[in-house]
Amino acid sequence: MTSSSKKNRVIFLDLIRAFAVIMMVQGHTIDVLLRDSYRDLTSPIYSVWWFNRGMTAPIFLFTSGTVFNYLFNLRKEPFLQNPRVWKGIKRFFLLMLLGYILKYPTKSFFNFSNIPDDRWQLFFNVDVLQLIACGILAIMALNLIAEWIKLKDIWVFAFGALACIVLFPLTNHVYFEDYMPRYLATYFNSTIHYHNGAPGSNFPLIPWLCYMFSGAILGSFLAKNPLAFKTTTFSKQLAIAGLAFVVASLIGDVIEVITIGKSNYWTTSPNLILVRIGYVLLLNSLFAYLARKMVTIPKLIILLGRNTLLIYVVHLLVLYGSPWFLGVEHYWMRRFDVYTTIFLALEMIGAMTLMVVVLNKLNMRNKPL
Repeated sequence: MTSSSKKNRVIFLDLIRAFAVIMMVQGHTIDVLLRDSYRDLTSPIYSVWWFNRGMTAPIFLFTSGTVFNYLFNLRKEPFLQNPRVWKGIKRFFLLMLLGYILKYPTKSFFNFSNIPDDRWQLFFNVDVLQLIACGILAIMALNLIAEWIKLKDIWVFAFGALACIVLFPLTNHVYFEDYMPRYLATYFNSTIHYHNGAPGSNFPLIPWLCYMFSGAILGSFLAKNPLAFKTTTFSKQLAIAGLAFVVASLIGDVIEVITIGKSNYWTTSPNLILVRIGYVLLLNSLFAYLARKMVTIPKLIILLGRNTLLIYVVHLLVLYGSPWFLGVEHYWMRRFDVYTTIFLALEMIGAMTLMVVVLNKLNMRNKPL
């Protein structure tokens, strides 16, 4: 056990990062291994798992925005003098580099001949690492804008988040490769185009930056109110805000059905963004409440939260492989029943946990995602 009394340590963020990394590992593992015949959304168990898996990325993005902007705003210095600017730029290049290396289209670093189009398409598709990298730059840019126009940064981030929500239905119907090169277009094209045979990404900047901007609002609040998270009022306020977003999404869905005659709740509707933000806020409320009850926090939780980037990279290499070696997906993709898949997911979580414990014993520190 390690003391949680370290100055300004926001304990509930450690808890939620550890929760998110476990959800991420089990989600990817089950998705790779579970047989198609068990993927039935009419099953309450599978539908709950499927819903929660869809929440993993919003949790990571929201928490990334919270932590980065919290640390950024702890330094009461002008933008250009804030050491977090340089750290943010370095993190941007690291995440971008890792994102592209994980999907490198060829075994040779310099021979790009005879690469099929689908490999190039996969290489250019934006994943969560590149999204977080862009989100870090965007958060710094919005902080700079807030400083220039002398407006509270919370309002600037709220405007950024709202813009992502409003623009989402519009950008979904624009094929950006008509206007820019593919390597840039995939930062805006969503998978709606990918399914139609055109390149798209699971994590286009719009609407996914919305979650980082929303987290940045919470990070700014925590930096300006460093003891707020230790109060009952804080967890209650998060819960109320979360419920408000969920209710707003449900009302919005009813309005959508009335106006256009159908619901796009789980595909291209802004209401999906609202319910995900609500879910993440409710989760933050729960962990903030639990953190108030903890005098100390298990060291293992801190280790999991501290090593999220390493866990992300390693478990993806194991499951999906790389141009240099084949992953689990190549041999056992969607071949197992429910119980075997759950057992293997637990094994993967155990392996990732053991890895960070061993690295800690060797005094090798890694970076959170």
